[in-house]
Amino acid sequence: MSATPLPWHEKISYGLADMGFNFYWANIATFLMMFYTDVYGISAAAAASMMFVIKIVNAFTDPLIGAVADRTSTRFGKFRPYLVWMALPLAGAGVLTYTTPDLGGNGKLAWAYGTYLLMMVCYTCINIPYNALSGVMSAEPQERSTINGLRFIFAFAGSMLVTAATPGMVGLLGAGDEQCGWQLTMLAWGVLASLLFVVTFFNTRERIAPPPRQKTRVRDDIRDLAGNRPWMVLLFLALIIMVSITLRTTTAAYYFKYVVERPDLLKSFLPAYMAAAAAGAALTPLMTRFVDKKTLMMLLMSLTALFSAAFFFVDATQIGAMYALQIALGLVLGPKSPLAFSMYADTADYNEWRNGRRATAMTFAAATFSQKLGTALAVGVIGAVFTALGYVPNAAQSSGSQAGIVWLMSIIPALFALLAVAVMFFYNLDSHKLRQIQADLMARKVPL
Repeated sequence: MSATPLPWHEKISYGLADMGFNFYWANIATFLMMFYTDVYGISAAAAASMMFVIKIVNAFTDPLIGAVADRTSTRFGKFRPYLVWMALPLAGAGVLTYTTPDLGGNGKLAWAYGTYLLMMVCYTCINIPYNALSGVMSAEPQERSTINGLRFIFAFAGSMLVTAATPGMVGLLGAGDEQCGWQLTMLAWGVLASLLFVVTFFNTRERIAPPPRQKTRVRDDIRDLAGNRPWMVLLFLALIIMVSITLRTTTAAYYFKYVVERPDLLKSFLPAYMAAAAAGAALTPLMTRFVDKKTLMMLLMSLTALFSAAFFFVDATQIGAMYALQIALGLVLGPKSPLAFSMYADTADYNEWRNGRRATAMTFAAATFSQKLGTALAVGVIGAVFTALGYVPNAAQSSGSQAGIVWLMSIIPALFALLAVAVMFFYNLDSHKLRQIQADLMARKVPL
């Protein structure tokens, strides 16, 4: 288990794939709900219910894919092959999701259910092995922080590019036909993402393997994880943070369209967050040199709660204040993702140290499992609020509906951020414990 620093071209190549993933994720988080309500033509309640159900169903495929990936064996490794196996299926599913056949009310809803589920399953089949790859490229905790810090710089750059370019691409490629524009836009993003996945496949290596004689059943992996306290904390943490982030990201399109009445600002508002988040992610390896991961995560989420709550007091005319708070939120939430994924790798080491078994992909499946549940819960909250307050697509909103949109951008996500702080009190892997674990594992293994 070597602690030799990874070459920079490998770290960068690993990060490029997450830019590709965010060509999908940013579109889903930012535009899909509005696409369904304002372009495809289904109600907010139906769209929210559909997205909630699919996220729940898809979340439970994550452990299955993780178990399969952990038991995959090829000359290219366990996890890298999925980057090329699933690239084109994911691109095709993305195009189908943003296709709008005229099938009538029930038929359109059935199409939405089927295509969205297909896209999310394909996404899972490539994303979980990719996440696990970061846990087997290096055994050094600080290297993992660097890998994931770089990764999320590219991820936020991808999100920034998508949120800035997608509305214009829809207009340009559709030439006035919004439905055609969305379909061709997703085709373009899918092709670009596939190319990035291939680059990552060819330029990364897997260096850490399970114990040579490890033969485990899936239920053994599940039992190990259920008894892995830091992993359980991260499971709930990811769910809570994703609710907070998704509430603001999804609501932003409605906020600028119906409260600020400046939908044109969305193409710079969300990229401003992404640029700040990329800067925050870049600082993660530096911060983890001086601050314990648990303490840092609690500080970041406390600041997230503060800045989110402050948004409640911003008037619809105070554009500068909106951007200032959005940038501040990007800076404090940017380190959250690389920090969390580095901690997932630590919990995989903890599991191997404690039980003598390693299930890296299953460990990382918690990330997407929680993210999907969190996104589903957030979309469910948005749909419930919109339905209760009488949201009407493409029309002037009532004062109650406008107030609900403001709450979804501020107080509600702030409360979830505070809950994340409380959950982190139970995390019990500090820097001293990790050094002990790494030393013990090093003594057990011969470098590959």
